[in-house]
Amino acid sequence: MEILYLLIPIAVMLVLLIIGIFAWSVKSGQFDDLEGPAHRILMDDDDPPPKE
Repeated sequence: MEILYLLIPIAVMLVLLIIGIFAWSVKSGQFDDLEGPAHRILMDDDDPPPKE
């Protein structure tokens, strides 16, 4: 029973850490455009490479 005094605060801290990391990733724009890079790699470049 005494182990619960250790496990419950550790679990609460872990949940708060996960929520903090998720909030940071949303705030920094990690989830803004999920489909754009996947479609961009399939598009062909019709412009010829620049001549040097």
